[in-house]
Order: sequence, then structure tokens, then C-alpha cells
Amino acid sequence: MTRRTVALHRADGVGYRAALDWQRATAEALRDARAADGAIASPEALALIQHDPVYTLGARAIDANVLESPSALAGRGAEVMRVDRGGDVTFHGPGQLVGYPILDLHARGIRPGDHVRLLEQTVIDTLETFHLRGERVRGRPGVWVDGAKVAAIGVRVSRGISTHGFALNVATDLGWFDAIVPCGLADAEVTSMERLLAGAPPFEEVVDAYRRAFERRFASELVEAVDGPLRVAPAEAVPA
Repeated sequence: MTRRTVALHRADGVGYRAALDWQRATAEALRDARAADGAIASPEALALIQHDPVYTLGARAIDANVLESPSALAGRGAEVMRVDRGGDVTFHGPGQLVGYPILDLHARGIRPGDHVRLLEQTVIDTLETFHLRGERVRGRPGVWVDGAKVAAIGVRVSRGISTHGFALNVATDLGWFDAIVPCGLADAEVTSMERLLAGAPPFEEVVDAYRRAFERRFASELVEAVDGPLRVAPAEAVPA
């Protein structure tokens, strides 16, 4: 696999709609560059962010897996949105590392299923840095530790370009998950690095560990974005 440059965007307190607009605009720019030049002329990108509280339902999510009304959740400061990724319902919020890799999987020779497994492996590698043994569970995408889910995976691949990604619970308030059936799995417990380690690791150390894992597994070099975090020109933004 040829080593590629990927623009890194870092931001905290990001609204979900803004992140979704950024993903769509970045993916479309990558498609346009490929169509014009037959190769990647515009850098691929990775956003590593913390969201404001939001519940998202994937393309095949069941509404009944949201156990409280949208108005009740809004009263607690969380949005509820249906999105175009795979998977069921999950929560994003402070203390959670969310990653959105916008990659040309076609140019990289990576199939969608392999992309999911690579994302899982980057999280497993990150956990290993903190002496936690992450693992896969057959038929249940994501990363698990001691039978509990510590990271969710949900992606979309359109015309060879990936959007969406992973969410790793670092120091997430797990009480937010009580309002949903996480990922549609009624028999699955949700956990966090904070719970597993009996204390929260420094968030930026987790980010640094993830950056190293991504560069290794995706044969990439991450370079800080020159245009700032999640910047989208108004004309490029696509409404959710």
C-alpha cells in the first residue's frame, strides 16, 4: 500500500450538522479531484473531534431503540438525527473521541469490509497503548473489552469514498446511553476507557496514540490541516 498524505483536522465541541457538512463537502472534493486527474490530487482527510451531545440513527436504525422522546432528549441538551451511515443508534458527546476518515478507498485498493476492520484495528492498537485488550466480536461491528463495547463503528462508502467512522468512549458520561438501545443490541453493555482504567487517561494522549495507529494501519502521514478545523465554504455545505 502506497503511503499517502492525509490532512488532520482537530476540533472539540463540534455540532453534528457542521461535521456532517464537512464530511460531505470533503468527500465531494475528493471525488471531483479523482474525476479530473484520474488520481488523488486533493488530500484525503481525517477529523478527530469531540461532539456536542447528539444521538444519531443509522440508515437501518429502528426508532424504538430511542427510549426517550426527542423533546425529552432536547431538554437534556441532545439532538436526535437520522444519518446515512451504517449501524443503528448511538450517542456522541464530550469525552468521546470521534474519527471521520474521508479516504479514497478505490485508489487505496481497500474494500468497504476491510475498511471497517482497519478502523477497528486502529482502535484496538490505541487501547493497547493503555494496556487494554480490545477485540472484535463476530457479527457485531465495533471494539469490545471484557464483553462490553468501548467503541462503535459506522461508515458509508459512496463511489469509493468513505465517510463517517468510529466513536471511542474515553471519558464519556455513560449515562447518556441509558436513553437508547446502543447499536440496537439490548444485551450489550457499553463501557469507556475511564471505567476500564478506573480513571480517565489524558484525552490528548489518546488522540496521539490514535494518530500513530492510523498512520501505521492506513499507511499514511497525517499533516495538520492548513485551513483550520472542519472549515466548509457555505456554497459547499450540504444540508442534513
